[in-house]
Parts: sequence; C-alpha cells; structure tokens
Amino acid sequence: MHIPPSSSRDLAAVVDLMRELSRQKNPQAAARLYGDGLRKLNLIPSDRYLSLSRRGLERPWFRITRNSSWKTQPDPWNEPEKLPLLSGGILSDILYSNEPAIVQDLDTAVSKDDPAYDYLHDMKILVSLPHYDDGESINAGVVLAKDPSKISLDAVPMMVWQANLWGRATLNLVTHQKLEKAWQALDRELKVVADIQRSLLPRKLPAIPGVQLAAYYQTSQRAGGDYYDFFPLPDNRWGILLADVSGHGTPAAVLMAVTHAIAHSHPNHPTPPEDVLAFVNKKLASLYTVDNGNFVTAFYAVYDASTRAIQYASAGHPAPRLVRGGTVAGLDGETSLPLGVDGRERFLQHQTTLQPGDRLVLYTDGITEAFNPAGELFGTQRLDDACTAAGNSSAEEMLQRLLTALGTFSQQATATDDRTVLTMALA
Repeated sequence: MHIPPSSSRDLAAVVDLMRELSRQKNPQAAARLYGDGLRKLNLIPSDRYLSLSRRGLERPWFRITRNSSWKTQPDPWNEPEKLPLLSGGILSDILYSNEPAIVQDLDTAVSKDDPAYDYLHDMKILVSLPHYDDGESINAGVVLAKDPSKISLDAVPMMVWQANLWGRATLNLVTHQKLEKAWQALDRELKVVADIQRSLLPRKLPAIPGVQLAAYYQTSQRAGGDYYDFFPLPDNRWGILLADVSGHGTPAAVLMAVTHAIAHSHPNHPTPPEDVLAFVNKKLASLYTVDNGNFVTAFYAVYDASTRAIQYASAGHPAPRLVRGGTVAGLDGETSLPLGVDGRERFLQHQTTLQPGDRLVLYTDGITEAFNPAGELFGTQRLDDACTAAGNSSAEEMLQRLLTALGTFSQQATATDDRTVLTMALA
C-alpha cells in the first residue's frame, strides 16, 4: 500500500502521540501532551483554545480550566482555586445549552460587559465542543480563530466526536487517579489493622519441656481471621488455642481480635477446655455474632508436660493430625458447633496421652482447602501423606515439609484463605 510522504509523516506523528498518551497516568500531564500534539499536527486549526467546566457549579457559573494563551496552566483537578470563575455571558449560555455551538462574527456578538470579553473579543469565530457526562455537557472545548476560513464547518461533527473521546479518556485518568489515592489510603489503614492483628499473636513460641514447637501464619489478605495462642497454666501445663474466624480480611481480623480479648478475659486459669470454649462461645453469641451470622471454629487443648496427657475440645474445627509410628490419624473425639452460633452449646471434652516421638499437627482449613490450578483440593489425605513423609523430623522440619508439599501441589498459587499450622514434636 502506498502512503503519500506527507500523510506518512502525519500518521507517524499521530501514532507517536497516541503511544505517549497511553503511558500517562496523570490527567494534567496528559492534557498538556495532547494539547501540544494537536497544535503541532494542526489537527484542530485555531488561534486560541479554551476549556470550560461547570462541574459542581450551578447555572450561570462556570470555570475556565484551560487557555492555550496562558504561559502557566494550573492543574484543574488539584488547583481549582487558581482557575477563573465566571458567571453568565455567552460562554455560560453555550455551556449550559448542552449543544455544540458555532458563533461567527464573534467580535460583534460579544459585548464589552461579557465576563469572558477578554478571552473572546479579538476573535472572529467560535466553535464549542461539548464533552458529555451522563448526557450533560459538564465540560466543553472552545476553538477560536481570527480568520473564519481557518475552521472548516464540515469538520465540526468530527471535532465533537474527537473532543468527547478525549473527554472520556481524561475522565478515566481522573477516576484512575482518585481510585489510586483511595486505594493507597485504604491500604495504609489495612496495614495498620494487619499490624495490630499480628501483634495479638505470640511474639515467640513458649518453651514447653519435652516439646518442640513451630508455627506458620499466612493471611490471604492484609489482615486475617486465623488465631493461635498459648496460655501458661499451673503445674507445668499449657493451654493451646487455634481458631479460625469465618470470612477473610478486615472483618475477620476484627472478630479475631474480639476472640483474643474474650479468651484472655477468662476469670480463672483457662481450663478445662470445655469450659473455656463455652465461656468464649457465650460472649461471642450474645454480643458479637448474634446479628451478623459470623462464627469461629476453634480447638483448645490443655497439655500436661509432666504426664504428656492432653485434654481437648473442638468447636467445629478440623481435627489435629497425630503422627505416631509411621501412621497418621485425627485426634479422636466428637466436635461441637462453632463458637458464636448458639450460646447454649455444650462442648465435649476428650483426653488422650501422647507418647515420646509423637508429632501433633494443628491447622486451619485454609491448608486442606487450598486449590491447585486444576481446581483440586489439597485435602486431608495429602496433608496426612506429607506428615507421614516427614517421619520423625523436628517440629520445624515437619512444618517446612508440609509447606513445601502444599506449595508444590498449589504451584505457589496465591492463598484464597488464611493458613495457620502449628507442629508439636515430643522428645
């Protein structure tokens, strides 16, 4: 295909301009670049160009947001106070008419008392190009020329089309900028929430005689609803709590913090497990979850380091995995309703004795309900297989092997639920 040399140069210049505009994120910089490009390419022949806006104003008020004669162009989105605010006159009538306008013999059509006289009096022709937003010409471009023949009236429909495409592009940039600022503010708030939430977790794992401990905690968003804790008790015993708030993100983190506060407000030593869960459940159900449908699954155990006996109760939480002699099974015992569902729920307590060499894995369902790209769940069986493969590893080694197995299965996909794992290795 043959393209005349002059057209080829124009096309190349337009392509360069469009490419550069596509890189812009700031509407003011984009507007400056666009205006310079139109003048260089002479795509809209004119001697002066004005931009008008009535956004946030009532008739007959309007602002001049851009003037090609100004040496310095204020940013209309961030410096509106620097823009001329005018009332009435020919530009107000045109802007509020919601229609394009062509005014010939402009020098005689504009009186000296018109608020925009200084912008218009030395021009012969005016073409107004409304920028529609929800059907209203909230903004408009005004093309001015001293010689009426400089502007082809046949080109006005295309000029209106072009102006509105540019107006939508500018509005998109402004919206993007506002969303970016809003997101940054929200992200700062979420980071504070996440920091507060993580501060509620143990700063370091306790030293329980004869037991190695390791922990992993990952939220699917900035903040999350998983919660684990340890409570030192008399007679060489330790309370171990693992909980999972329904939902994700900030709402779950708030309820997690409430659960933490309730657990730590228990009037006596937090034991036995059935009473601890009943205490937290009653508070949650009566004050915090009664109207919103949220709930908390939880597993609470009291471990006696002297006898290796462990008492435990579950509120709808996945059964911890007990690794013993090359086999894996869930801790026996019936579970009850999650916390916060029914304040009258009774929690069944169970007891067993751990043995030297046992490994205990406590986890939230973000582990077993992790997906791979094919849509398959990691599941309890794969968790058990990873526990078996870990054998008699230390608590930390077992934790890392479990996480490696999970990462390999999910192909390191982003977590869609909070994930917590606690591993206990008995010497």
